[in-house]
Amino acid sequence: MLADLSIDPVRTTKKLIDFIKEAVHKAGFAKVVIGVSGGLDSAVSCFLAAKALGSDNVIVGLFPYGELNKEGIEDAKLIIRKLVIPSSNVILTDIKSFVEGIVSLDLSIDDLRKGNIMVRMRMILLYDLAKKYQALVLGTENKTEYLLGYFTRFGDEASDIEPIKGLYKTQLRQLAKYLKLPTKIIQKVPSAGMWSGQTDEGELGFSYEDTDQILYLFFDKKKEESEIIKSGFKKEIVEKVIGRLRANEFKHKLPYKIG
Repeated sequence: MLADLSIDPVRTTKKLIDFIKEAVHKAGFAKVVIGVSGGLDSAVSCFLAAKALGSDNVIVGLFPYGELNKEGIEDAKLIIRKLVIPSSNVILTDIKSFVEGIVSLDLSIDDLRKGNIMVRMRMILLYDLAKKYQALVLGTENKTEYLLGYFTRFGDEASDIEPIKGLYKTQLRQLAKYLKLPTKIIQKVPSAGMWSGQTDEGELGFSYEDTDQILYLFFDKKKEESEIIKSGFKKEIVEKVIGRLRANEFKHKLPYKIG
């Protein structure tokens, strides 16, 4: 039996827009900086920011790695055009030379380590832009990725504001449909663009649809693994999802402190 993860998009949109507006102004700022990848999470976050603060107050960072994931940059431009964000607010920087400079120091670096370097390099640039434009960094992390620990520490995890952290990936799709974001972005296969052919679900080993259901039952409804399996989910999928959640739980507790 599937859990009901439907949201009230009207209420949710208002709540998130009000949150962004209040958080930014309370901190004494008027602008935000956001890295837009062309994916669902950053598209929704950018849309909400533009509605909360006005398109003139949203600074967009586009950070491709050479020719990798060129489609993502084109999709990001779709969002920029839709929101009428001024071209002067869009900063395009190819990070390949920066990343390769680090990678060249250690020939044993594999795709995952290199991908993490790419993600952290983008965050370095975002925070520099935030300083330049006197803005806060708007995060794009959803609840699914947060619970699974599916993020790079001091990379896509770093931010000043996290508007969509309370929404599962499938709930974000619902919100994106309500916001009338381009269908191409809503339906595209999620990918961090860390290497050629990389997809979130391929790397994780399970679908977001199954994951969100299992996480909701386990985390929100406090169901035991055995109960979730009995409700109709495959044992191996439940074990994979909850196993990853437990394995990465330490990420939510760092840094460890005395006292």
